[in-house]
Amino acid sequence: MSLQGVCSDMDPVKSRPLPEKKTINCNGFLQEDKKDSSTVLSRVDRGRSEVSTPPLESWREERTRSEEDNELNLPTLAAAYSTILRSLGEDPGRQGLLKTPWRAATAMQFFTKGYQETISDVLNDAIFDEDHDEMVIVKDIDMFSMCEHHLVPFIGKVHIGYLPNKQVLGLSKLARIVEIYSRRLQVQERLTKQIAIAITEALQPAGVGVVVEATHMCMVMRGVQKMNSKTVTSTMLGVFREDPKTREEFLTLIKS
Repeated sequence: MSLQGVCSDMDPVKSRPLPEKKTINCNGFLQEDKKDSSTVLSRVDRGRSEVSTPPLESWREERTRSEEDNELNLPTLAAAYSTILRSLGEDPGRQGLLKTPWRAATAMQFFTKGYQETISDVLNDAIFDEDHDEMVIVKDIDMFSMCEHHLVPFIGKVHIGYLPNKQVLGLSKLARIVEIYSRRLQVQERLTKQIAIAITEALQPAGVGVVVEATHMCMVMRGVQKMNSKTVTSTMLGVFREDPKTREEFLTLIKS
């Protein structure tokens, strides 16, 4: 064995092992954290509703913003938009842009208003005891969200199905759950899973299926600029994942 091979993992001065390198991925997480998160998600994918580790607990987190926060932060946010305009070579003082920073700041707060709500806010008393054991589907729910990578919109439709287990949810609440999670900085894959997990935790149904179809402005207006491209993501939990016939019924019905 060469000297280089013997010493490759040793500090040449103190002859002790070098600290283990921690790889940081593009989202700012340690690679080992990503591995732990993947393990948790795989457990949920197998249809389990229990959540035992922090990475998946984020769906139930308390609101991170309030109306008071909006009022307090609006001047700072507007000032940031003024800086952006100047950096783009524009004059925030010209007539057409005088109120743009405030308009843009207010609009961004609305686009991300999901941070002001939690699932418990919208469910209220909308869970009902009902001896119904057939599939419930609400499809073509309009969805508007913001890509967290480029801060541009992605828009589309959400299809939700679940198999009740002695309880049903008010139909409008499914659309409200979509609204809570879509009105945040998002990636479509996470949005799809968050909707499915929230319904699972709220109702403990036999299974949940969620399909999201969306057009991403980051692909249409920039980058590859493919006008007709659509991204489709799905999350299947419980019998929707375990039973091919249940899954096929769901996918057939949302296409009809």
